[in-house]
Amino acid sequence: MSQKHLVCHGALCKCQFGTAPDKLMVLTQNKIYINDEKSSEKLVATTMELGPTFEKKTFGTCSMTNSACVPNITMWDGFYEKVTLPNKGNPLLEDSKGTCAIGGAPCVEILFHGQIATPNEMNADNTEEELISLINPLGEFDKNVNKPIISIPIE
Repeated sequence: MSQKHLVCHGALCKCQFGTAPDKLMVLTQNKIYINDEKSSEKLVATTMELGPTFEKKTFGTCSMTNSACVPNITMWDGFYEKVTLPNKGNPLLEDSKGTCAIGGAPCVEILFHGQIATPNEMNADNTEEELISLINPLGEFDKNVNKPIISIPIE
């Protein structure tokens, strides 16, 4: 089984009937964060993110109505069923799909899950020096000070 990313606040979504993407807003819980060292930005999105839960509240022009799209999510499919958060919702996965009241079938897809990998001190401590030299051939890494030492010859 391949691993899937959990979706968080700020994930980029798009309706198959719309013309533009919009960012998912997590409005139903404020305690469970993911990949967020300061627990301030990346709330985990759940199946309880229903209704108009997007930043701009539109996916552009709806091809079904030929007017402005007003997303209204009624349910989510393809979520992580083994965990239920305190808001009674299950975490959304990067391949979850939302059903819109206008579009009917699951028509809202997640283009980007919202998580961004940011290296930290623990990553540096756990990295082999040989690997660091392959990633950064212009310098070496001193584990005693946890920062790269640039050794570019200057002529």
